[in-house]
Amino acid sequence: MNLVIGLSLIILFAVGVPIAISIMLASIIGIEFFSRLPLLMVPQQVFIGIDHFPLMAIPFFILAGNLMAAGGISARLVDLAKSLVGGLQGGLAMTCVLTCMMFAAVSGSSVATTFAIGAILIPAMVNHGYPRPLAASIQASSAELGVLIPPSIPLILFGVSTDTSIGQLFIAGIGPGVLVAGALLLFLYLFCKVRGYGLQDREDRTQFTVAFRRAWAAMLMPVVVIGGIYGGVFTPTEASAVAVFYALAVGGLLYRELRLVDLGPILRQSVISTAAVMLIIAAAALFSFLISRSGLPREIAAWVTAVFDSPWAFLLAVNGLLLVVGMFIETSAAILVLAPILTPIAMQFGIQPVHFGLVMVVNLALGMITPPLGVNLFAACAVAKISIDQMLPWLLRFVLVILACLMAITYMPWISLGLVDLLY
Repeated sequence: MNLVIGLSLIILFAVGVPIAISIMLASIIGIEFFSRLPLLMVPQQVFIGIDHFPLMAIPFFILAGNLMAAGGISARLVDLAKSLVGGLQGGLAMTCVLTCMMFAAVSGSSVATTFAIGAILIPAMVNHGYPRPLAASIQASSAELGVLIPPSIPLILFGVSTDTSIGQLFIAGIGPGVLVAGALLLFLYLFCKVRGYGLQDREDRTQFTVAFRRAWAAMLMPVVVIGGIYGGVFTPTEASAVAVFYALAVGGLLYRELRLVDLGPILRQSVISTAAVMLIIAAAALFSFLISRSGLPREIAAWVTAVFDSPWAFLLAVNGLLLVVGMFIETSAAILVLAPILTPIAMQFGIQPVHFGLVMVVNLALGMITPPLGVNLFAACAVAKISIDQMLPWLLRFVLVILACLMAITYMPWISLGLVDLLY
């Protein structure tokens, strides 16, 4: 049955069937023709897959990100970031990284970050002399921080699928997020110095005191959300609802850029995004049930432990696997299918689930900026109005920088676990 399901998935992917539908259809084919299970298992396992209270955080964080993008938060965060690094050569490119880092602590979504920040900064970088494909590549790469800096939807999915503490995963994401952001900032500073970009980035720079006064309410949101979680005031799921009310208050009452007429389109877009994610979760739950029932995870675990005799070799193999998987399979689906299989094996090698979760998410986040799936690439191309092939020569540099960070995160567990050990 596993072979049939796998072949069905490959064929369905090849003909362009959406990922969630492909997973669901392949699972149904396996149940109907190659098992004695009744088709009643399909709705049952689909319901079980989405019947997890922590998953309620996903629609709320998506809604909070859309509310803050429409409520004037993005422009204020851009001004604040530019006031910090805008005085340097390449400051506008570095502003993109810093702004994405700030917005990631609000939205939890890399695609939302790409659209919200890219709509402002890609045209600005082009006007300052940056090649349009370079500007789009900077934006797509920086938006990857949306899945590392908490709150993060992929980290929530990893926690739910492996029964790992979402709170610990959130705090563990801070170190890798700061590392990736710092590496991108350093690379962009040196790259712009060598190539001569960003000589006019000092223009239109707002003073820090003015920018901070305009953006302090937006910057306070991560403090409220993350501080509330680790202060024991509310759970990560409850924090997502708090984020929605905070976004409404800041965008509608304080900044007064969020109007009642805007709520309809925002809610509609949030529902569509949530439905897409939840459909993948439901389909992956059915797929995982069939794979687990067949005993494949045990066979894989036995094979891996026989072939790889050290955690270092195992992690290197997992990195290679996930880098390839991330190019072809959407991040949420890859986590929900592979995390329950790989995490127990990692634990047999003495690797902590929280650390392994960050390795997995950073790996799959690279898939967001690598073709053919690369959702961040498509979003950045849509904003910049260019094709992906124009971005690829520029993008390779950023992939190599993030790949170097991935190796550091993989083999230096303290980057992820340092804050976790300190707080727990």
